[in-house]
Amino acid sequence: MNRRKFIKAGVASSAAVLINTGPLEAGTAEPARQFKLKYAPHFGMFKNHSGEDLVDQLKFMRDQGFTAFEDNDMAARPVADQEKIAGAMSKLGMEMGVFVATKDFNNPTFVINKQDVRDKFLADIRNAVEVAKRVNAKWCTVVPGCHDERLDWDYQTANVIDNFRRCAEICEKSGLIMVMEPLNTRRDHPKLFLNRIAQAYLICRGVNSPSVKILYDMYHQQITEGNIIPNIDQAWSEVAYFQVGDNPGRKEPTTGEMNYRGIFRHIHSKGFTGVVGMEHGNSKPGKDGEKAVIDAYVYSDSFTV
Repeated sequence: MNRRKFIKAGVASSAAVLINTGPLEAGTAEPARQFKLKYAPHFGMFKNHSGEDLVDQLKFMRDQGFTAFEDNDMAARPVADQEKIAGAMSKLGMEMGVFVATKDFNNPTFVINKQDVRDKFLADIRNAVEVAKRVNAKWCTVVPGCHDERLDWDYQTANVIDNFRRCAEICEKSGLIMVMEPLNTRRDHPKLFLNRIAQAYLICRGVNSPSVKILYDMYHQQITEGNIIPNIDQAWSEVAYFQVGDNPGRKEPTTGEMNYRGIFRHIHSKGFTGVVGMEHGNSKPGKDGEKAVIDAYVYSDSFTV
């Protein structure tokens, strides 16, 4: 039976157990299901069911069995909102995933040795430490900027290692882990320096800090190099976080070419206890699209242990 038929025949009933239990209180109801991995939705993914209120969205996620949450925009939110979100997550027993600490999709940053550029991203990292304290986050995303066409690649790599060491000096004191994210240069981000898992692994080994690890975004790596499971194994010691998106389209699992059921089985079998971020869109609009996302994770998480 193929994936879509399985969802229609065996998992369609998950839509019938969509629940929303009213006021936010710890332990108001049992979640609809228990996943094997900590999948982390983001704001907006289920808003047709839960409404626009951020706390209501978190509550709906937890009611459906999602025990983690990620928010790229957390550092840009007002402090009062950060504290409100953190309080709701604490009551719901949800774990905070990544937020973006620093990024630049247009200019060289980590690859160059310039004090004014370094001062900017170091300030971002200092701010990320404070945000992480407020929202109980263990990880923050770092995108180390574009490559410099005027500078030899090896010099750029050395600069990236040096600059991550400067950032690590800040993060190690609080235990915050920066996860560098290789992004594809073939479709979405053609100018970026960091695009392969082996490249990120090399940088992590060069920095040699518990505060510098890899965010393995499997959507990006399917485009860049494929070989998802072997690269997971090769880079395992430096991978701290995963993100999901099927290819093509960057939508939920089962909508493209990737066998996420097999990938999730492999990650689980290796003892991964961290967060798996759902950094993708919904393949269909409205409530039907939101139900399809839940069904896709029910199916993909239904592997045999």
